[in-house]
Amino acid sequence: MKVNTQSVNFNADVKLYRFVETRLNKLETFYDKVISSDVSLKVVNTSSKENKIVEIKLNIPRDKYVVKKTCKSFEEAVDSACNSLERKLKKRKGKIRLAT
Repeated sequence: MKVNTQSVNFNADVKLYRFVETRLNKLETFYDKVISSDVSLKVVNTSSKENKIVEIKLNIPRDKYVVKKTCKSFEEAVDSACNSLERKLKKRKGKIRLAT
């Protein structure tokens, strides 16, 4: 799967990019027809501690899933977003099986 990652308002570390890529590649175990994903990592200047925003757009044939999560760290936000995407992909795969 092709993973496009961009960081907004900060310079991301290579470790963070690798973490995002490995975590998203695990989604292929749930649905093997994933084409690509676009990941946006943002830091918002607010007084709250939860100022890290991760937005993932997952492209699959004939559909697109978008998940946006806000957490204290990018790793936590990516994990949470990927868990949501896992549920969506499992649900889609189940619907495809029922249709055939």
